[in-house]
Amino acid sequence: MPRSGPWKAMLLAALILPLPAAAQDRAGDVDSLFGLASAAMPKAERNLSAGDAVFIGETVVTAAQTRMSLRLGSVTRIKLGENVRLRIDRHLVGIGGTLTLMNGPILFDRPSGSPPESLRIRGDFGVIAVRGTRFFVGPSQGKLAVFVDRGAVTVTSGGATVALGPGEGTEVAGRGAKPEAVRTWSAARIADAFGLVQ
Repeated sequence: MPRSGPWKAMLLAALILPLPAAAQDRAGDVDSLFGLASAAMPKAERNLSAGDAVFIGETVVTAAQTRMSLRLGSVTRIKLGENVRLRIDRHLVGIGGTLTLMNGPILFDRPSGSPPESLRIRGDFGVIAVRGTRFFVGPSQGKLAVFVDRGAVTVTSGGATVALGPGEGTEVAGRGAKPEAVRTWSAARIADAFGLVQ
C-alpha cells in the first residue's frame, strides 16, 4: 500500500482544482499553426499550439508573420493571417454562431455541399451574414474588404446591405460607412488577399 503522504496530497489537489469554465464550451481546435498565437479570456491568457482546443468566449490572437487554421465543428475551417484578433462569441456545431473580427485577415472555408449554418461575423465593417462557403474578410488596397470565392454572403453596414456572389467583393471605408459598390475582383487582387492568410 502506498504511503499516504504524497499520494494523499496529490489526490486532494486534483479534487479541489477547479476545471476551466470554458471546458464545457469547446468551439473547435487549432488545425495548424506556423508562428505564435494565443487565446484570451477576460482574466486569463494561454499560448496555443496545433491540436489545442479553443473555447466559446475566447479571443484568438495571432502575432506578426503567423499563419493559423482553426477548425470549428467537423468541416468549417477559418484561416487567420498575422495580427488577427477573432473572438468566438457563440458556436454550435451544425447550427452556426457569431464571431467578432477585431483586426486582421481571415478566410472562412467550408466544403461545397456542406449543410448550411447560420453564422454571423461582426466587426468595424458591420455584419456579414454567411451563406457562402469560402470568403475573405480583411485589409485589401487600404480598406477593409469582403470577397466571396464560393457561395454567397450579405454585408450590412451604415444602414445599407449588399449581396455578394462568387468572384465579387466590396469595401467598407470605416465604422458606420456604407458598403461600396459590388465589384468583380481581378485575379491579382484575389491572390494578394489570399496571400495574407496562406
